[in-house]
Amino acid sequence: MKKKTLLVLGVAALSVVFLFAVVYAAQEAPDNITMESKVYKKHKKALVNLSHKKHNVDYKIPCNDCHHVYKEAKNVWKEGDKVEKCDAEGCHSKAKAPKAKEGEKKLSRKEKASQGYHYSAIHENCVGCHKPAKKEGRAAPTKCTECHPKPEKK
Repeated sequence: MKKKTLLVLGVAALSVVFLFAVVYAAQEAPDNITMESKVYKKHKKALVNLSHKKHNVDYKIPCNDCHHVYKEAKNVWKEGDKVEKCDAEGCHSKAKAPKAKEGEKKLSRKEKASQGYHYSAIHENCVGCHKPAKKEGRAAPTKCTECHPKPEKK
């Protein structure tokens, strides 16, 4: 009787481990992500190829540094939650903020991002991390062409 019980428990334990592995694999992000958005009629610069693995695994940047859901000014997104595209409806679904007219207050990138402008949100998130990293002596692109490489001429 004990052998049968141990066998059943062993099979059950392996099933649970297998199930968790399948769920984890389904949520795992691709190593590289092309930062393309539907909010722009035409992309004016080359698309950014983001190495998700480099940022998350190699540089140990926590998921919620980039992924977020704000409630009462606090990021409540946690690992395992659904990852929405940045340009999802209701998030950053407008392309680029219009320039301030003469006499109007110029908004910061952060303010524009909070108003739903994709361009400002992406640049605030990336540059907001890259500039301090570069000041600390870490390799981090901060110039346009370092993230948006110009296509090679043929």
